[in-house]
Amino acid sequence: MSAPWLADIAERTLDAGLHRAPVARQPGATEINLASNDYLGLSTHPEVIAGAHAALDTWGTGSTASRLVAGTTAAHIDFENDVAEFLGFEAALAFSSGYMANIGAITALVGRGDLIVSDTGAHASLIDGCRLSRARVAVVPRGDVEAVRRQLAERTEERALVVTDSIYSIDGMVAPLRDFYDAAVDHGAILLADEAHALGVRGPGGRGVAAEHGLSGAPGLVITTVASKSLGAQGGLVLGSHLLRDHLIDHARTFIFDTGLNPAAVGAAHAALRVLRADPAMPDRLRAGVRRLAQACGGEVPDAAVVSLIVGDPNRAVRAAALCREQGVFVGCFRPPSVPEGTSRLRLTVRADLSDADLDFVAGVVRGALRDVGAA
Repeated sequence: MSAPWLADIAERTLDAGLHRAPVARQPGATEINLASNDYLGLSTHPEVIAGAHAALDTWGTGSTASRLVAGTTAAHIDFENDVAEFLGFEAALAFSSGYMANIGAITALVGRGDLIVSDTGAHASLIDGCRLSRARVAVVPRGDVEAVRRQLAERTEERALVVTDSIYSIDGMVAPLRDFYDAAVDHGAILLADEAHALGVRGPGGRGVAAEHGLSGAPGLVITTVASKSLGAQGGLVLGSHLLRDHLIDHARTFIFDTGLNPAAVGAAHAALRVLRADPAMPDRLRAGVRRLAQACGGEVPDAAVVSLIVGDPNRAVRAAALCREQGVFVGCFRPPSVPEGTSRLRLTVRADLSDADLDFVAGVVRGALRDVGAA
């Protein structure tokens, strides 16, 4: 490819310790996986796999078109209705991914001449949605409610949207969602909260942080979440009123022009939701495992299911992750731009299906790896 600047960028990326390569999982692997977001371990649950198989048998391998042409099946509608009821909202709309859901929702809700207030903990999909909306974006420190109120109070724009994760994905800490919502309502704004890392992890029966604060179905609240984490499948969701759903169908470009979520993912996600409904104590078991692992690793106990162990130097973090994998433990390694400079880290995602013995083994491996790279 005749693009000479690519070689320069590649060299700088490598020198900074930020080059990445996909890590291919192999069939029959016996390593303990703490790098995924499969919080409840449902991606391999027999009922979830059966749900995917049943959808394949009924609908085939693909959705075949965008949702507004021929890409919506009865399975999509049934899943949307069931997940909306579970989370306490009037309606839900499924997108092909959480990334597409966030971009679609934000760009359909606000545009040029409007204001978005976003905090520094926002996921990349929220950031890209803000950029693509063409609204004015005011970025405030993570979790700073007073800064949000100040931006909303001082704005000249009529319409405003507050954007946040309900659980910050890097370290598993909970955002002050109730306070953000009150600030938005007090100033005539809408709150959009991404509950990707909250579904199946927090709230009554795993219904998320909004439900924990009694905000399910609240006016002026838009929730986004995913089927690709606790539900062990694929896809994104936007939840709110019937009016919001209709608006997104008409105006969310990532819904209108994208191929619909494939039926197998819909069938798997719906089956996973039924498993969660039948065992509402799963999130409690998950968080008990999180506490055990965080304490054993000497890390801070998070509010959700992510144990974050800061190493600092990106090359040391990569080496520590490699040492863990050599001993049968697959952990996440997060470096800039996913995290701020100087805070490269190991990110351990606990699963509800891991035993105490599994977690104790993981802790020993991780402590040894951090010690070997001089980060203990």
